[in-house]
Amino acid sequence: MRTTSLLFASLLLPVLAAATEAATQSVQNPVIDAQGFLQSSRAALAHRQTHRVGESEFLRMMAAPGTIVLDARSREKFDALHIAGAVNLSFPDIAVESLAKALPDKDARILIYCNNNFRNEERAFPTKKASASLNLSTYSALYDYGYRNIYELGPNIDVKATKLPLIATPQQTALR
Repeated sequence: MRTTSLLFASLLLPVLAAATEAATQSVQNPVIDAQGFLQSSRAALAHRQTHRVGESEFLRMMAAPGTIVLDARSREKFDALHIAGAVNLSFPDIAVESLAKALPDKDARILIYCNNNFRNEERAFPTKKASASLNLSTYSALYDYGYRNIYELGPNIDVKATKLPLIATPQQTALR
């Protein structure tokens, strides 16, 4: 019996060791680059430090020809309330082709805002955790795709007091 147990253990141990080693190795995917993401995000966040603007400056920049206001929230939230004239490209839809179509000029000035820029309208602008703010993801993604003329609305503004022209998409007006 002892010999059988030793034989079984000697056969099983290499199999268990191989399984453990395989489980601890990361699964590789050539189209996912975590280190590249971290490196690009660090560069984007450094760039962002000098590209955050207040409400008045955002309004002034919006009025300049060729400026694009980008809203990366879901279509549902965008339709509920958004800055007049904004282009909606939901964050999950940001990709090579969609950016080439929506933002073909990488040198154009792009203004971004997100849920955490507005308060007192949870239906349209539900508050996200500060470290998960959509502005951070959107800015980093645009930067990684080669856009550098990006400006972010900085403050948290009461929707009832803002000077920014907030509108609902017409079919949503009845829901307000």
